[in-house]
Amino acid sequence: MRRSLISSKRQRYIAGIAFTLPLLVLWGLLLILPIIQTVIHSFTQWNGIHSSWIGLNAYRRIAADSTFWRVLLNNGFLLISVPFAVFIPMLIAFLLNEKVPGWRAFRTIIFLPATVSWVVIGMVALQFFIGEGILNNLLKHVGLGVIHQNMLASANFAIVPVAITFIWSQVGPNTLILLTGMATISPEIYGAAQIEGAGWWTIIWRITVPLLRRFLLFSLTITLIAAFTALFSLIYVMTSGGPNYGTTTLEFFIYQRAFNQGQFGFGSTLGVVLLILMLIVSAIQFRFVRYDEG
Repeated sequence: MRRSLISSKRQRYIAGIAFTLPLLVLWGLLLILPIIQTVIHSFTQWNGIHSSWIGLNAYRRIAADSTFWRVLLNNGFLLISVPFAVFIPMLIAFLLNEKVPGWRAFRTIIFLPATVSWVVIGMVALQFFIGEGILNNLLKHVGLGVIHQNMLASANFAIVPVAITFIWSQVGPNTLILLTGMATISPEIYGAAQIEGAGWWTIIWRITVPLLRRFLLFSLTITLIAAFTALFSLIYVMTSGGPNYGTTTLEFFIYQRAFNQGQFGFGSTLGVVLLILMLIVSAIQFRFVRYDEG
């Protein structure tokens, strides 16, 4: 009987390996191998055909590139927008969770941006923010035409419409995540708080936020990752990274240097830098989750 049990466990173990191995091989070929190749090429000067080893000089070259620091500054500005892309959906989720009149229709409308591609979002945002677009026409009609601005044409302010569009695009997914989290909170907790005289803001900050910590951390993490790695199509449609690198993010900078200018070695180095930044974000997220468990 014992031998039969051991044999059965061994067969299940072998079967598990057999079913998992093809996926692991595919994962290694499509993800791990390209990452290793990118790390190797990051130490070279490579134009796609000829390659020469330059070692750490590749990273010194990036550090000495003023455009690289401008690009990081753009990413830093987008990081500032991340809390808004989480906080605004939290307020909306709280209102929808209160089952206000028409909450089902509002939920559908709010989630709508998540159902369309970044290209469509970028085209809509472009028509909204361009010099003679929807925004400036609205300002004219309400008598505020004097503040007419074409922010997309300004190297210093073009990143602002991109950040606003990014926040808007994240409202739907983050609202859905936080609504799911609020569904796990017992209504009795809110009822007890209201009996004790707790106001709307007190309930949010003292009850909802602490109980939603895991959902907020998850929402914050995916929004951070999106800010670094998911805005290529949006920026390409809205500004193509301009004017004067005013909206170029690190991922878009990789595309410009590698595929537009043929500097694949430089692009690989930038890719490694982006990977390191994403690992840091993941480590911070893991640290917060471990702290929460403790």
